Amino acid sequence: MGMFFFYGFFGSIDFQNMLNKLLENKFKLIAAVLIVLGLALVRMFELKLFYDPFINYFQNDFKNLPYPQVDKLKLFYSLFFRYIINSALSLSLIYVLFKNRDILKFSIIMYSLFLIVLLTAFFIVLDFFPTASWLLFYVRRFIIQPILVLLFIPGFYYQFQNSKK
Repeated sequence: MGMFFFYGFFGSIDFQNMLNKLLENKFKLIAAVLIVLGLALVRMFELKLFYDPFINYFQNDFKNLPYPQVDKLKLFYSLFFRYIINSALSLSLIYVLFKNRDILKFSIIMYSLFLIVLLTAFFIVLDFFPTASWLLFYVRRFIIQPILVLLFIPGFYYQFQNSKK
């Protein structure tokens, strides 16, 4: 079977070699897809799984609205639980992709630090800055969505590629 090459905008592409690499890493690919599906399921069932009165609040024109009434303890546990679920899935994805314990340890430390900083910032903004709805929106977004994994994976990949040289 001959090699199939394609020359495009980014240069030549060896599809046969690409297919062989995908087949070599099929466990990694399947595991990564399942983990991403897990993250999507958390998002899909957020209304059933978590207490979050800010879902409806941020879907409206919230700039001039006061914050909704919240049960702070219930909200804390809900945000904490969601962050832990997203973090566990994100850390699993990082480990599946890189198979490196040092990267995993570093990621666990960073996720733990971000948990403390973000939850503290969220409740400080909620209690002391009633007009800072945009700040609350973005802090909450970092808590409830797996944004950190989108930052970490390219950074670790870049570091991994540079360490090969």
